[in-house]
Amino acid sequence: MSHTSPATYLVWSIISCILLAFLVFHMWSFDRFKCLRWNNGSSGAFKRVMTYSYLLSVPLIMTYALGFTVIKYQQGFIPFEGQIIPMPQAMWPESARRAAFPLMLAFTVGWSMEMITHLEELCFWLFLVNAGSVQQDWFRSWYFRTWILGSIVAVTYMPLLTILTRGDPLKCEAYTFLGGSLGSMSLTLWFTPILWAFPAFLSSLKSEGVDTATIVRLTKFHELNMIRIVFRFVFVVPFVILGADGVRVHSHINESMLWTDFLTMIAAFGCCISSALTLVIFFPRSVEGEIAPKTPRASVSDSALLVRRAAATPRLADKRPLQLPARGQHLRPADRARVQGGVGWVRSGKVDTEVDALPRMPIAPMRPNRRRGADVEMGGIEGRSQTSLGRQPSGKLNPMVHNFTSPIDLYGN
Repeated sequence: MSHTSPATYLVWSIISCILLAFLVFHMWSFDRFKCLRWNNGSSGAFKRVMTYSYLLSVPLIMTYALGFTVIKYQQGFIPFEGQIIPMPQAMWPESARRAAFPLMLAFTVGWSMEMITHLEELCFWLFLVNAGSVQQDWFRSWYFRTWILGSIVAVTYMPLLTILTRGDPLKCEAYTFLGGSLGSMSLTLWFTPILWAFPAFLSSLKSEGVDTATIVRLTKFHELNMIRIVFRFVFVVPFVILGADGVRVHSHINESMLWTDFLTMIAAFGCCISSALTLVIFFPRSVEGEIAPKTPRASVSDSALLVRRAAATPRLADKRPLQLPARGQHLRPADRARVQGGVGWVRSGKVDTEVDALPRMPIAPMRPNRRRGADVEMGGIEGRSQTSLGRQPSGKLNPMVHNFTSPIDLYGN
């Protein structure tokens, strides 16, 4: 990107700032930043690592973009062989050249953190699709060990590649882009078979009797992953082209401002959109769950209002017991007026008891056990989920499927 115009870095800066603003808004709406606390009771070491590694990559990339935007606009353009080109990095003043390497290193570290995130998703979805009921623990699987080993490699080779080639700024940039893009490209290509196999996996979930809510969540994540994979290709393919052209003796694409600007701007959109989708998948919001805690408080306040209104209603002079109608009959007009007033009298043994005639919630009907072929469908209360009261899973699926919420929210560890 040393050959690109200042407008290219400006595009990167604008999009990365929008990504950071979306991140802040989403995390606030998710749980008011509670998931970012180190001592959050529901977060274990694995979730902390995944949360902080992903969230660290966004400000690092934004710092890289903003820093080079300032430098590029300060240096401007120069005439060269009848053309107007951005000032080469070799002609920058000493202060700008000293700032270039830390900014490039920040971009490298942020990219390696993003590779940790993508590798975890790849290993997790492979585990979820292929693991049966015998292999129930993600943290003891080979997929988890592969993620640990790959993460160590990612956080090692990316910064090391930038440090070893820092003597030549152009080669440093070219090898950094080529090494990072090849690593991200391999992870993206490995993810495509999962997208191909996931519809069959969802069909197996339906046949196994998994509840509808879980299937809906997995279907939504599958659609988000398909969109995100497209934008990850948009992100890495331009950097593969620029990096491969930069390490060659005679560069052709990097010497054209049109192609360098076009490829880097396209990569900016792919990087930030895929990162935003990763945030939605890692921290999925549930609007129903966010609204549900407010509903009980509203119902209690409504009930209290009815009680106060009933207390303010004048009592009837007589204390005749409220005559409850027999089956199939209706309340008498006088008793109906007393019920609408909020106060009633019922006879309990020999004592008349005053009660508030508030409306009662209907009781859900009970469902008996039924035999369906070789299986027995368990009964229960109507309206409950099929997993808890319906047909039990046959044991061919991993139990984690039935409690799936997020690729990083695993058993709270």
